[in-house]
Amino acid sequence: MSDEISFDDFLKVDIRVGEVVRAEPFPEARKPAIKLWVDFGGDLGVKKSSAQITAHYDPETLIGKQVMAVVNFPARQIGPMRSEILVLGLPDDSGEIVLIGPDQQVPVGGRMH
Repeated sequence: MSDEISFDDFLKVDIRVGEVVRAEPFPEARKPAIKLWVDFGGDLGVKKSSAQITAHYDPETLIGKQVMAVVNFPARQIGPMRSEILVLGLPDDSGEIVLIGPDQQVPVGGRMH
């Protein structure tokens, strides 16, 4: 189990739903990855990320998919790309990442409660 945090600590993490509007292979990454452009609407707009999700996803199948992401971490340089968000997922039985998203369409930019 992880260290306990307060509810106020949890509220500091800004997790939002966005829609993948562009996805491309990322051959420059050290581990197989896909470059994602995720639209959060409003003031956030489109943000970029790199995700190691090639076991379950192809770039063309990701367009239009709604995903959850942390939008208030500092940007990180990943090879030639600046990753602005952390797209969230869970490991399957073999440790490969499966993306987290709503099971129904919801407005982009919605914050997780």
